[in-house]
Amino acid sequence: MKRFSSLAIVFLSVWPLAAQPNFEVPKAVAIDAESLKKIEGKIEDLKVALDGLPRTLAAGIREDVQVYHKAAVWMVRHGEYFAKDTAKQTLAVLDAGLERAKHAAEGKAPWRDVRGKPIIRGHYSPVDGSVQPMSVLVPAEVDPTKPGFHIVVVLHGRDQTLTEVKFIAGKESAKVGNASNRIVVEVYGRGNNAYRWAGEQDVHEAIFVAHRSAKVAGIEAEKKLLTAPVFLRGFSMGGAGTWHIGLHHPSMFRAISPGAGFTTTHGYIKNLPKLPDYQERCLTIYDAIHYAENAFNVPVIAYSGEKDGQKAAADNIENAIKGFKEPLNFQHLVAPGLEHKQPPEWLAKIEAEFAKIEAMAKPTTPERVRFVTYTLRYPKCKWVTIEGLDRHYDRTVVDAVPKDGTAMVTTQNVSQIKLELKLEWKIVIDGQSVPVSNSQSYEKVNGKWAVAKLDDRLRKRPGLQGPIDDVFHTPFRVVGPTKAGWIDDHAQASLARFAYEWDKYFRGTLPTKVHGEQSVLFFGDPVSNPEIAAVLPKLPITWTAEKLVVNGVEYDPKTHLPVLIYPHPTMKGKYLVLNSGHTFRAADLKGTNALLYPRLGDWAVLKPNPTKADPAAADVVAAGIFDENWQFEK
Repeated sequence: MKRFSSLAIVFLSVWPLAAQPNFEVPKAVAIDAESLKKIEGKIEDLKVALDGLPRTLAAGIREDVQVYHKAAVWMVRHGEYFAKDTAKQTLAVLDAGLERAKHAAEGKAPWRDVRGKPIIRGHYSPVDGSVQPMSVLVPAEVDPTKPGFHIVVVLHGRDQTLTEVKFIAGKESAKVGNASNRIVVEVYGRGNNAYRWAGEQDVHEAIFVAHRSAKVAGIEAEKKLLTAPVFLRGFSMGGAGTWHIGLHHPSMFRAISPGAGFTTTHGYIKNLPKLPDYQERCLTIYDAIHYAENAFNVPVIAYSGEKDGQKAAADNIENAIKGFKEPLNFQHLVAPGLEHKQPPEWLAKIEAEFAKIEAMAKPTTPERVRFVTYTLRYPKCKWVTIEGLDRHYDRTVVDAVPKDGTAMVTTQNVSQIKLELKLEWKIVIDGQSVPVSNSQSYEKVNGKWAVAKLDDRLRKRPGLQGPIDDVFHTPFRVVGPTKAGWIDDHAQASLARFAYEWDKYFRGTLPTKVHGEQSVLFFGDPVSNPEIAAVLPKLPITWTAEKLVVNGVEYDPKTHLPVLIYPHPTMKGKYLVLNSGHTFRAADLKGTNALLYPRLGDWAVLKPNPTKADPAAADVVAAGIFDENWQFEK
């Protein structure tokens, strides 16, 4: 039976009610007309040089040049002149880009041969195709074959004046110095988002570049470089990013060192009230405290200043694992008398701990895995991949012990699992022996484990599990309305707001062109956007000019619209999103990074409520999370 909405419905809150710190950027410094003219002229010169580069360039050279052009373009576009020397910095960045372009035109990249100082590299993001900066320091005497060689990835802290120009200029002006036999990578991460969403994907891209960042002689050295262990560290916002990425991907790193930051949403955001259920459940995606026990799989060297309020980040993790009976390699270095600082002498202590860990003997047989997750966005640890859950955002645990040719696996909240072991291994899951399978994938059917069927059943899978904001981990494009419909004003305003926020805060232009298979974000209605009409029969809603039915409730389509994320019906492994960009807004991006959590789950019904300040404003009438089969929860 259908349930009809009424005027008595209580609108749900999208944003927290508590007042939060506002990290608004400082007022920009006025730039004289002559300097601006020079900047714009050199931007055009560099564009011409880029357009003239040969298409046969070796991988990575074009983006190493283009990132300088992008930095200046965004500087001008957003007027981010936050210091009196910013115009001079921008011109210097453009000059450096033009110099690189000259070499690139000859197929050369001499900057890649520089040793002992940070060198700017660019990488194309698979998410939106934008070019993003990073820096790589290759030591003067790099030798991956020597014991102790490793890669260190560094995540920066929050800086409201940070731009691509400031990031690049800081590395360009760094002095050449001696460095130990390790490669150091610093990630821009699209500015100030605590390495969430697309910012997280940039960290993975930086690691990929780092493994290929040095010219080394010999096949053995090349092999060692490509397989070099990676250490992750960061302070403040970078500490939050290290807690998050390190504990969500514990087998990706040899060790992690988070300094300060935050590990919870409630508590860090002062006076945050209890949120709607679909928001509370989504907090488990990023709250690192829920993943504290993954320290079983990766050594942790936490750092805090004794008087730093953000010491609570590490204290929270320590308290969460106090009752954990398994062995852990967890240290908490506390600097006496210090507030929110991480001086060089403490970085040296962390590096010394990294060196000790790297000197430890490496296992030669499969290790025990004890892995905690809450979402299939983070499904893997070593030889174990969780491929299905009983219910998303509930605590999920796999304990897999390989011994004497048998893998004893116990699970909690797992419906499908893949175990990458040699086929001669025997497998026992939750006390039940299962047959050897070439696919190594097993599913639970009516409480019994069996070899998983290889089919296209509609269900949540790793990387295809929602919520709406999850699409920004993946390559996507945007399709806006092309003709008149019945929600034109809201669709256009919502798309314009999203385009600005993506450009300003995620440092990219919304992709609209087809490049292979991408997730698709549709804005509009079935009349204004014909592509919505084409996929609508495959979606779990009814939407016409006369009737909108979502989760069995009928709404007036003239005053309401659906928002959702769903598996794309014609592109395997890709998302379809209706009428939404990120579900948080610019105000949240200006506040503490802990505010960057999902506001709408997998689906919602909105009632547009435009204001002069925000033509795309809307009230949330209903929202929720789809079940494991992408159906409305009962």
